[in-house]
Amino acid sequence: MDLLLNHRTIRKYQLAPVADKVLTNILECGIRASNTGNMQLYSIVVTRDTEKKDMLSPFHFNQPMIKNAPVILTICYDINRFSNWCSLNHTKTDFSNLLWLLTGTIDASILTQNICIAAESKGLGICYLGTILYNAPEISKVLNLPFGVIPVTSITLGYPDQNPPQTDRLPLDAVVHFEEYKDYSEERIQSVYRKKEELDSSKQFVAENSMENLAQVYAEVRYKSEDNLYFSKKLKKMLLDQGFVFD
Repeated sequence: MDLLLNHRTIRKYQLAPVADKVLTNILECGIRASNTGNMQLYSIVVTRDTEKKDMLSPFHFNQPMIKNAPVILTICYDINRFSNWCSLNHTKTDFSNLLWLLTGTIDASILTQNICIAAESKGLGICYLGTILYNAPEISKVLNLPFGVIPVTSITLGYPDQNPPQTDRLPLDAVVHFEEYKDYSEERIQSVYRKKEELDSSKQFVAENSMENLAQVYAEVRYKSEDNLYFSKKLKKMLLDQGFVFD
């Protein structure tokens, strides 16, 4: 519990490599995660090669840790392997629907968090890369992902070369509902976000972006509508090309 409560996102890593034995142990902990029907509809692509990192870097917006981290793990929803197994055994599969896309994504996410916890228990640091969904088609080409394999999330992995402060979190009563969901009054909204808004880092964030408040920074700068729509259309096209049906 101390490990979980003291989690920090690590974006700078030592040059020290992650030994094969250590990485194997971490990945084995990952695949012990719960998953739907014990089908394990996921795959993990391990990237250590410098040239391959260089190829991935632009699609992760050239974040320095892509090249700095000794290991990058790309976790994928994978129906390719399971479908091939079913075909070899003369049965049919049809997982090209929203339900199974979400189910496989959840399973892959649980796997990833197991990996992260195992890695931190070994003294390693991790950073989740949200950029994976922005450029999933391009990343798929770099990693040679076949039909039925879709990148879901990615993490950098290595020995920390920094000890950053913990990222703030909303208070527990902001996100926990007992017995049934209790909607938020204006007063409660203001209350649960007040501490976050009053952080020096938040005030600096607002000033740097010439905005009036922190909510505007999130909605109009970091995750603005036109960007969301652009990347959503690109991801949707990829999923449609993969045969997923949403109607």
